[in-house]
Amino acid sequence: MAASPGPRGFQFAIDRGGTFTDVFARCPGGRVRVLKLLSEDPAYPDAPTEGIRRVLEEERGVPLPRDQPLDATGIEWIRMGTTVATNALLERRGERLALLVTRGFRDLLHIGNQARPDLFDLAVAMPEVLYEEVIEVDERLIPHQPDCRLPGSASLPRLEGTTGPALLVQRPLELSALRPELERVLARGIRSLAVLLLHSYAWPGHEEQVGALARELGFQHVSLSSSVAPMARAVPRGYTACADAYLTPCVQRYLRGFRAGFADQLRDVPVLFMRSDGGLTPMEQFGGAGAILSGPAGGVVGYAATAFRRQEGRPVIGFDMGGTSTDVSRYAGDLEHVFEATTAGVTIQAPQLDINTVAAGGGSRLFFRSGLYVVGPESAGANPGPACYRKGGPLTVTDANLCLGRLLPEFFPRIFGPGEDQPLCRDAAARAFRAMAADIAAFNATSGPGPGAEPSVEEVAMGFVRVANEAMCRPIRALTQARGHDTAQHVLACFGGAGGQHACAIARALGMSRVFIHKHSGLLSALGLALADVVQEAQEPCALRYEPQSFARLDARLDALRRRCRDALRQQGFSGEQIRTEGFLHLRYEGTDCALMCSAKGHPPTDRSCRAGDFLAAFTSRYQAEFGFTIPGRAVLVDDVRVRGTGSSGVSCDTPLEPSGKLPRVETVTRCYFEEGYMDTPVFLLEELGCGHSIPGPAILIDKNSTIVVEPGCTASITQFGDIDIAVGSGTPRAVGPQLDAVQLSIFSHRFMSIAEQMGRVLQRTAISTNIKERLDFSCALFGPDGGLVSNAPHIPVHLGAMQETVQFQIRHLGEELRDGDVILSNHPSAGGSHLPDLTVITPVFWPGEPRPVFFVASRGHHADIGGSTPGSMPPHSTALCQEGATFLSFKLVQGGVFQEEAVTEALMAPGRVPGCSGTRALGDNLSDLRAQVAANRRGIRLVTELIQQHGLPAVQAYMGHIQANAEVAVREMLRGFAAGGRTTLEAEDQMDDGSPIRLRVQLDPREGSAVFDFSGSGPEVLGNLNAPRAITLSALIYCLRCMLRRDLPLNQGCLAPVRVLIPKGSILDPSPEAAVVGGNVLTSQRLVDVILRAFGACAASQGCMNNVTFGDSRVGYYETVAGGAGAGPGWRGRGGVHTHMTNTRVTDPEILETRYPVVLGGLGGLGVQGPPRVPRYPVVLGVWGFRVPHVSPGTRWCWGVWGFRVPCPQVPGGAGGLGVQGPPRVPRYPVVLGGLGVQGPPRVPRYPVVLGGLGVQGPPRVPRYPVVLRRFALRGGSGGAGRWPGGDGVIRELLFRRALLLSVLSERRAVPPYGMAGGHPGARGLNLLLRRDGRTVSLGGKSSVTVEPGDVFRLLTPGGGGYGPPGEGDGAGGDPPGDRGPPRDPRDPPVPPRSFLERGSLFEFRRAQETV
Repeated sequence: MAASPGPRGFQFAIDRGGTFTDVFARCPGGRVRVLKLLSEDPAYPDAPTEGIRRVLEEERGVPLPRDQPLDATGIEWIRMGTTVATNALLERRGERLALLVTRGFRDLLHIGNQARPDLFDLAVAMPEVLYEEVIEVDERLIPHQPDCRLPGSASLPRLEGTTGPALLVQRPLELSALRPELERVLARGIRSLAVLLLHSYAWPGHEEQVGALARELGFQHVSLSSSVAPMARAVPRGYTACADAYLTPCVQRYLRGFRAGFADQLRDVPVLFMRSDGGLTPMEQFGGAGAILSGPAGGVVGYAATAFRRQEGRPVIGFDMGGTSTDVSRYAGDLEHVFEATTAGVTIQAPQLDINTVAAGGGSRLFFRSGLYVVGPESAGANPGPACYRKGGPLTVTDANLCLGRLLPEFFPRIFGPGEDQPLCRDAAARAFRAMAADIAAFNATSGPGPGAEPSVEEVAMGFVRVANEAMCRPIRALTQARGHDTAQHVLACFGGAGGQHACAIARALGMSRVFIHKHSGLLSALGLALADVVQEAQEPCALRYEPQSFARLDARLDALRRRCRDALRQQGFSGEQIRTEGFLHLRYEGTDCALMCSAKGHPPTDRSCRAGDFLAAFTSRYQAEFGFTIPGRAVLVDDVRVRGTGSSGVSCDTPLEPSGKLPRVETVTRCYFEEGYMDTPVFLLEELGCGHSIPGPAILIDKNSTIVVEPGCTASITQFGDIDIAVGSGTPRAVGPQLDAVQLSIFSHRFMSIAEQMGRVLQRTAISTNIKERLDFSCALFGPDGGLVSNAPHIPVHLGAMQETVQFQIRHLGEELRDGDVILSNHPSAGGSHLPDLTVITPVFWPGEPRPVFFVASRGHHADIGGSTPGSMPPHSTALCQEGATFLSFKLVQGGVFQEEAVTEALMAPGRVPGCSGTRALGDNLSDLRAQVAANRRGIRLVTELIQQHGLPAVQAYMGHIQANAEVAVREMLRGFAAGGRTTLEAEDQMDDGSPIRLRVQLDPREGSAVFDFSGSGPEVLGNLNAPRAITLSALIYCLRCMLRRDLPLNQGCLAPVRVLIPKGSILDPSPEAAVVGGNVLTSQRLVDVILRAFGACAASQGCMNNVTFGDSRVGYYETVAGGAGAGPGWRGRGGVHTHMTNTRVTDPEILETRYPVVLGGLGGLGVQGPPRVPRYPVVLGVWGFRVPHVSPGTRWCWGVWGFRVPCPQVPGGAGGLGVQGPPRVPRYPVVLGGLGVQGPPRVPRYPVVLGGLGVQGPPRVPRYPVVLRRFALRGGSGGAGRWPGGDGVIRELLFRRALLLSVLSERRAVPPYGMAGGHPGARGLNLLLRRDGRTVSLGGKSSVTVEPGDVFRLLTPGGGGYGPPGEGDGAGGDPPGDRGPPRDPRDPPVPPRSFLERGSLFEFRRAQETV
């Protein structure tokens, strides 16, 4: 593209970052000026204004004093990106804020989704909420349900919601009572208000009335959640409204200050700001919620507009390496967005570019820990900065590059040292590396490979650079390979100050052949602002099916949003031909939560689609690409309607260069260290290089904003536009032997973890069930030849270490019967299983010439149903394992490369032969997910095979062992440190609510750093299902060791190598093979953790329960676990309203709970069964946690469902797997989707064709909603134990039932309270109450099932955490007082260190989702 004509006036694109401000200016006539200056400097009040002043002064040749407003005459436009909002959010320096929320939900945003952000942080450190005051308002809307039986519901006022379904006004808005509350908040000096009323996205009237009153009273900023984020889900919508109210005043203050620097307040100059979605918006419309990624978004737009086009449309990976972190993103023709993302602990529900930030920047600190080279996540920051800054800072990646000769001090300004007048100091960095080299040598002599020569400064520095490169490769692999893209087919677009020093090495490691570096790469974000389009977004929630009856309404809504976007862009001066609009529908399959924002681009309309395009074809095409399958016959729902309008400015900054015709001039020659050692390396100035110049590596290219290292084997060419295009050669392979090398150990650690992570992404993409695809309830792992765990991802606590037991059991059990092409299926507790729904698929991998497997891969996934006495295969009253579903001790799922579908189907249906039980009710999902697990294993095999081909089998197997040995060293160091305190014998005991004791005696060996964990004296096996298999105890032990270590550690076999575990046979912790175990997985596991942590004195007890709650009837079923209080510890208060230890499940959002359709029959899945001749067919419906039949005759026998849910018992003669139900003769038959799989009945009973719902059996046209109203969800004030550091509060959760249902509760800590520690008081016991509509209050006990009537309320009060230390003067009784802000920090409490970088992006969200299953 040729350069656009020179501008009429000055055009400024400015990126104001946290450290530097970059200015890209086009002057009249087309001259380009660029400069970089400090964002904060006492010499000037505002960096962007100063940048404009310098350009105008130099171009006009007239002095412009800093103390006088600038004359804006001649400025055509200004475009800016800023980190003002991001910094305010990260540092919690926003506007003072109050939250106004529906009564009963004052703590909703404190609790959030109840999951903790870091599995292994006992302190549960979480960012504070943004508001400091909460106002509860009397009002309540509830969804209309035709079959609602609530007393008086028929007379409630009815409103037509904007999404389609109607709402009922259960409690009208009380503005008169609200007025004095708002006045009270104003009197405290709070002028900003966020408003969150439930279901306001569907009917915003109440919020609008509240907003009008608040503005009338004098609130200066009011953010209505229905306006800021008009989407369902109250929690993220509330976070977004709070972020907007918290940040927008800060942004507006900054804008006012910026305008004040100009004589006419920029009245006639268009000023546009970059939003998080990659589009520009007028300054007046720039707000906090859309400003979070304002700075980084410019860089994405910059490389998308340059590298993608100039590399002939090849997909591009953006690589922006800064001081504290690195941003990674992908562009393949369209900007990739996410629509809900978490930044600094705040979930923002708005379109944002998918920019993934990882902790590896130039300022990332370097550590040597227990034999591993570790880079980050801590950062040196700007002050003191790296060691070479001469301010006593720590070693960083920058120091490593300096010591390797890749940074040249003579080309840097003299701004370092206390007086900020010195050059970079290589000697300071080298001294620090020499000290580290001595530490490495000392470690090697005592705990490593043995005495040897001390490594040189260069060897240590090079090692850290290689480890940092591998850390940055992991997210790039996740963005490409794990999503089905070939990494090698991408171009690496490098920008940012530090990226050029690493680009060639990273591209080579990833197999990429090209690196693209724009000539203005040091300020590409500013260039991106100049090239960006102005964007206008419009979005509305929706609740329609995508079907012909809805097409007219969808087209009308899309047209209305298009008009709104076009009108807004015309008002900004864009003509019709400059405006483009694109419509989107946010679509998902009914019964799933995985929604995709889909454009119909490339899918023209048909007679079976909307006029706007074939969105269904777009959805299914993208679903197939993302997940590897579609779900034919399943209804598709529309959650939101969105239009993105863009106004193109037509700006282009391309100026073709004439060929130089001269050889490039070498500025100097330096000595630079590479893999091959020191090499003479010529240095070139970029400004002197011209079109056609070719620079072979090694070489260094320098300009005033960046340094680019061209490694040996690579060649840099200067393009016609002055950019750098680097052809990456294969390089010299580095020989890796089996002997231990600390650098290779760190690199292999990253590679092994990457393999497990990519296995998980394949499993998630190809699985079909909600449990695996959306809840991500699975783990994938890599094992050595002895079955020892090498790497495990993700870290589901109850899976930690348990799979190793399963793999090693198969090695012992099968021995020589393990064959190439076999895949083993196992779930039995005596074979390392946890509970039966967790199916483990194991693949042994053979290598030519090796008689036994050389390694193993395995994946464990939670299947929604595998048969048993109740749907869901988690019966609360089971007394034998056979009642809990199908068992697999050692089953060959694949034999000789052939998937054994018939045999596994028969095994899954086998529980139907047990009286009162059924075979699996989700056979289709079982088979699909088992195939997905096999596929995930194949992915792991391929990746390890590539590693073996690269480095050789001996080296890979050796490093599997080295990684395990490294974890062993770390645990031994921790145990030695604990024993050094003088205590070598530790004891602890706790009891289950039924009185069963769990006893532990720990004997520490301070010399060896080992321990014996002896559980002798623990109670015997129980008749119920609280028995915990041995694998549960090992998982709890690994979890506790990792928590007490307090730093990242490869979670593998080595963690338990220094530990001997003694568990008495026949006890509650090692029951007989026939014992029921489902409760041990969800309850006893929590008590195990409490006992282990109590023995070590680590912290007080947390709530010690998962608070399992189920309700349903013959049509719907629902299951949840509920948060409680965390225990306090030495130096921290317990967090309230959070899940702890062995669980981390998210709670369903209140609005989704009340409106979303559950998974039941009617196009949603399940199993149908054809009964014997002349018996009507009955569909057996697997709901979320239940199933239904269409009619039940009087006298039908009932049996317990999940957690006590009753459903009609099987009564079809012949025991057909327990799936048939004898009903009245005139019940209509339901159509069958797929039959003929068959289940074998007893002798002389014909086989019953099993109808695979799997993907759906067509039933009634509409499916009932959950018949409840969430009446209250708040912290349970005072339930945390008192102490020097109080325990966290439990929660109060109240469910109002709208019709008759069966309620079941399975809970603990109702009799035995969570203990306090070191003089701290215990937390409050939990309590389960039923508030009958006739006024009675009934205690349900810890485990019960009861029928509830319309108008009844279930009140769940979860346990609090124990306190730590004797209560002192001024200490409260609980960890979380009613104010949602949490307890004020005690001045004696140690400060909570902030994170050194802002982790974000879809990869971060995926990992968080994996850890909050």
